[in-house]
Amino acid sequence: MRPIPRRVRLAALLLALGVWLVAAGAVAADSPLPSQDPIGDARAGQEASFVGNPGLAIAVVVVIAVASVAVTLLWIRVTGGPADPSEGR
Repeated sequence: MRPIPRRVRLAALLLALGVWLVAAGAVAADSPLPSQDPIGDARAGQEASFVGNPGLAIAVVVVIAVASVAVTLLWIRVTGGPADPSEGR
């Protein structure tokens, strides 16, 4: 396999640098001033407008955690558990 020529590597580096600078400019384009949206802006001292039920969200996370532990333990039991290195499995 032939090595990549130096000018091709330099062109790729300059292209990556240009893409990075454009992306950084897009991120820095937003104003740090509070927005005028009527829903509330934490930077302006207003409360954030949360939507939904946080208790339900926590319950869903707990159910997912318990289900993942149960499925993992079931999988270990079905597949026979950890293999013994001396058996050659």
